[in-house]
Amino acid sequence: MTTNPGTDASQRSRTILRQKLESLYRSGVQQIARLPQAAIPIVQEVAIVAEPLPEPPRAPTRPPREAPAVAAPVRLVDAASPRPAPAAVAAPLASTTSRTPLASATPLTAEERISALNAVRKEVALCRRCAELAERRTQTVFGAGNPHPRLCFLGEAPGADEDRQGEPFVGAAGQLLNKIIAACTLKREDVFILNVLKCRPPGNRTPLPDEVANCRMFFERQLEILQPEFICCLGAVAAQALLRSTRPVGQLRGKFHDYRGSRVVVTYHPSYLLRAPEMKRHTWDDMKMLMQAMGIPVPTS
Repeated sequence: MTTNPGTDASQRSRTILRQKLESLYRSGVQQIARLPQAAIPIVQEVAIVAEPLPEPPRAPTRPPREAPAVAAPVRLVDAASPRPAPAAVAAPLASTTSRTPLASATPLTAEERISALNAVRKEVALCRRCAELAERRTQTVFGAGNPHPRLCFLGEAPGADEDRQGEPFVGAAGQLLNKIIAACTLKREDVFILNVLKCRPPGNRTPLPDEVANCRMFFERQLEILQPEFICCLGAVAAQALLRSTRPVGQLRGKFHDYRGSRVVVTYHPSYLLRAPEMKRHTWDDMKMLMQAMGIPVPTS
């Protein structure tokens, strides 16, 4: 319930006045003369003094003022003076797959190459990453040829003859490869021959992706040691593994590719040519392109 401040003040004034009169009565005063008009303000003043002063209205609460923002100091630059260069933007991290070009690697002497290749050969012989292949193999097939070649031939995987003899391309496909090399006016001793896989897959099946991944470190280290100017990929498995591509041979052949500074040509695998002799002319076109790039005269006949 709301109380009227004026009514309360008047009631308190009457109470004070009655107390004053009772005090006078107890003192023996029987009557009081009418107060002059001038005395009235005194009574009013008594009433006003006795009334508690009302609380002054509170000012509305204001939120604390935020400190004024201090402007950053402005640097005065003379128009004639050169402007400072903008801050350099951080370059993106290099891809983890980027490798030093083969041609720019530290050249190795013949003895160093042979020693390095033998070290990798021992690792290959002890490898058992592919349990199925390791259990079934007769031996690993590392590779063979000139330790300082201009040209390397990269095949798919060893077959039955290679598994038995421990040398790459010694069966029927190897005999056709020898003819291809001879047609390029080269000898097998001039080049280095290796495969992506170092163990024979059962039944000469196509290598599985995890098998290629397990052997990648080996054939990449071989090429790093050999540092060839040119690499000829024989078939889709070799080309796709080396170039990290999924395109078929028909789309990859007829032009050069790059592998860490080496020029790569792709052609059909000799075993495929044995099954499809009509494709040999395409392989011969690829070899002529390779010979021209190597500066080898192309036979006219």
